Amino acid sequence: MSKQPKYRQVADALRREIDNGTYPPGARLPSESELSARFDASRNTVRSGLGLLVTQGLVTSSQGLGYEVAKHEVFELNASRFEDLSFPQNGDAYSTDVTNAGRRPHQTFRVEIHPAPDDVAERLKVEPGSRTVLRFCHRFVDDVPWSTQATYYPSWLVEEAPRLAEPGDIEQGTTRYLAEHGTEQVGYFDEISTRMPTPDEARRLEIGAGVPVLLWMRTGYSDQRPIRCTVTTFRGDLNRMNYEIGDQAGRENEPQ
Repeated sequence: MSKQPKYRQVADALRREIDNGTYPPGARLPSESELSARFDASRNTVRSGLGLLVTQGLVTSSQGLGYEVAKHEVFELNASRFEDLSFPQNGDAYSTDVTNAGRRPHQTFRVEIHPAPDDVAERLKVEPGSRTVLRFCHRFVDDVPWSTQATYYPSWLVEEAPRLAEPGDIEQGTTRYLAEHGTEQVGYFDEISTRMPTPDEARRLEIGAGVPVLLWMRTGYSDQRPIRCTVTTFRGDLNRMNYEIGDQAGRENEPQ
């Protein structure tokens, strides 16, 4: 006999059935009364088990509609190619990657003068609180919130590339725009971490309970100094990031 509390037994059984496809993404779970009869448990116990699955991001609940298995249409981002100017692009890197995956990109913009946060100032090698231009994007894939992206540019760079401070999209992407104006990004340093979302992030990205965010901080460099710091916040349940390093020919070989 299991030593786990009954509500955990309920949650574990349903989790296994979600994992093996008995209840696929978007499927509605049986009602609380049906599950109560199946597991010989009170409705409060069943509700606690279902609540655990909600906090883990596996199911969603809505008043009067019961519980539904969460839909996870994962988007795969190749971080090695992102912003790589040697790859053909149709607009900026985000629009290109989403379109090439057969999906629909959409983004909104906000541009403002902003004092550099301490962590950004450290990476841009400027004084904390010094003037930067913040370009903020709220991005969607197939009308589903995908990420937010906050890019900070030092004030000296804006003098050389004034469109950075103008509202609206830079159609070819800022990396190409800067290269066209004499400031080429020759390298970058990535930092990747996870945490639970802030209330504002949960609202913007429509994140359910128990779903973390993936934070991707990329500092871009010219051959002389840092030129930008970008903080991208992804929904943890809808994104997968990969890198390609070195010779990848072996991936194409057939098994022997």
